[in-house]
Amino acid sequence: MISDSLQNAINEQIAREQYASQLYLSIAGHFELRNLRGFATWMRRHSVEETSHAMKLFDFLADRGGRIEVKALPQPINHFQSVQAAFEAALDHERQVSKDIHKLYEMAQAEKDYSSHVLFEWFVTEQVEEEKTLEEILEHVRLVGNNNGMGLLLLDQQLAAKTGVATAAAGRES
Repeated sequence: MISDSLQNAINEQIAREQYASQLYLSIAGHFELRNLRGFATWMRRHSVEETSHAMKLFDFLADRGGRIEVKALPQPINHFQSVQAAFEAALDHERQVSKDIHKLYEMAQAEKDYSSHVLFEWFVTEQVEEEKTLEEILEHVRLVGNNNGMGLLLLDQQLAAKTGVATAAAGRES
């Protein structure tokens, strides 16, 4: 059986993962309006990935006999001043999620809840990857600049290639 404090903290983390999913979907919509289909598809995929993170926590809590409480989510930002601002918002959120995961990890250690500890180790590693990927994309966006249309189109095409988009113009997975 899982402790009430850890159960509550996991329920909060499920909500944060779902919020991340909504944030990424919102950013995808921003990119769709700008016809940056590679960026949009990358964000759509990460939206789905964040939902899978929430479900990993959901399933873990269910397997441990915990009570699952679906939380209301705040509305994500829907408008961004630039491509850079959108990726900065995503990176800022991931950095906060990393801090939250570290707190969960510490809770599991303090409670000597080894099953939770193992789960949170996976999330700690995942967050390193999430932040690294966003930092890399953001650095590329900064290098080409927000007003460099050709540079942004090249980055868009690179992300399209990474996400399996047939062409940048198609905007959907093949």
